Amino acid sequence: MRWIMSVLSTWVVLMVISGYFSDYFFIRDMKVALLAALILSIINAVIRPVLVFLTLPITILSLGLFLLVINALTLLLTAYLVDGFTISGFWAAFFIGILISILNYLIHTLILKRWK
Repeated sequence: MRWIMSVLSTWVVLMVISGYFSDYFFIRDMKVALLAALILSIINAVIRPVLVFLTLPITILSLGLFLLVINALTLLLTAYLVDGFTISGFWAAFFIGILISILNYLIHTLILKRWK
């Protein structure tokens, strides 16, 4: 249930961000956004921990800021795998990743924790 709520909140966040930043971040329709949220959650569960482990020295030296680069790379990988989900470049993915993280955090703390 927790994973489903996480995917649904990511789905909503992706739709909201694509509405505001359509020049840099395009999602064709709601089905594509749901598929992108599913694939992004799978990538974050499987590939992201491996990337974090492999880049641990860089992450420590950058005081954790390199994790933002890993977020951008996972978004770009999702955009590569999902047709109809487009990000204009690395820097767009970098800042969109920050927005996704902030909005997901707000949804989880303000809405989902109260819903339990």
